[in-house]
Amino acid sequence: MSDAFIYDAVRTPRGKGRPDGALHEVSSVALSAGILNAVKDRNGLAGHAVEDVIWGNVTQVGEQGGCLARSAVLLSDLDQSIPGLAINRFCASGMEAVNLAANQVKGGAGQAYIAGGVEMMGRVAMGSDGAAIAVDPSLAMKTYFVPQGISADIIATEYGFTREMADALAVESQRRAAAAWAENRFERSIVPVTDRNGLTILAKDEYMRPGTDMATLAALKPAFKDIGEAMPGFDKIALMKYPHLERIEHIHHAGNSSGIVDGAAAVLIGSAEFGRAHGLKPRARIRATAKIGTDPTIMLTGPVPVTEKILRDSGMGIKDIDLFEVNEAFASVVLRFQQAFDIDPARVNVNGGSIAMGHPLGATGAIIIGTLLDELERTGKSTGLATLCIASGMGAATIIERV
Repeated sequence: MSDAFIYDAVRTPRGKGRPDGALHEVSSVALSAGILNAVKDRNGLAGHAVEDVIWGNVTQVGEQGGCLARSAVLLSDLDQSIPGLAINRFCASGMEAVNLAANQVKGGAGQAYIAGGVEMMGRVAMGSDGAAIAVDPSLAMKTYFVPQGISADIIATEYGFTREMADALAVESQRRAAAAWAENRFERSIVPVTDRNGLTILAKDEYMRPGTDMATLAALKPAFKDIGEAMPGFDKIALMKYPHLERIEHIHHAGNSSGIVDGAAAVLIGSAEFGRAHGLKPRARIRATAKIGTDPTIMLTGPVPVTEKILRDSGMGIKDIDLFEVNEAFASVVLRFQQAFDIDPARVNVNGGSIAMGHPLGATGAIIIGTLLDELERTGKSTGLATLCIASGMGAATIIERV
């Protein structure tokens, strides 16, 4: 099999996913087309240079429906000969797009792809596409369905994470994100969003709250306590599945959970031959990819078993990884990952994460791969692993090696 290399990785800044957010007037297809054009222009590519665009997107209704990937190609400066594939693996959609593209290149199905994703959470409401696991009683009862916030609190209860531990992780995420921006660590990857007149709409992640401290977070009410304890109550469903727990400790709130934002990201993936043909130098090799299914009730534990799987499949050990990007969907997800592998927190989410900067569902998987690559290059380190928890109980991971 051929190697698959990353030649470029870009993202937009993340805008607040609400009506007063900077990107609220930008459509999903326009933001997607803009980031595709950035990849094309930054790398001097002809419009027909890639085989396909694989685009992750979770809420595929309204303006994000109808194969958004193809719509974005047609609005962009890429040739109409390039098709477009829209995929949905919930929060890992952007990563799955990258992994699928890499494995296509490795298998010889085309020399290059642009892969990534988008989510305009302020324009297309999360959950507005429906989900059988939540609304079909036969499936919801079979799987002991609870919302993700309850799942995050189950993890905290099961593995002994306190409100103070979760809040401390959130404060540190904010501190690291602010430091990364102050030191221009995202400079290589950020593509400012402009309007049709070329005026900048957004040049920096706007969700961040760098002044956040423990006292600020201590004043916030647990976000999922009411739906957990109200009649009939999701806590009771959780305790039916996990009777060894006496009660569910509700530790998560808006300050230690990922932010609702708008954003897009793209990764240019190709073979060695593609790079030579276009005069491009590879930045990293995609060494391994993996995905896995997990318990659908606790739901968000996927990063642990998928990391075990990808390491096993690649013949590597946890000590072979220099840096980790673990999506901060909720604080307990990262705390559990660090606990399971006894990892120094200084090696995880070095530049902050989704608690500080937000989690544009379909794009985040591609964003964290790009962030990981930038940090490997900045620090001169070699190998990184990116992973996400996924709704309904799944996990995905990617290992990259700097070239």
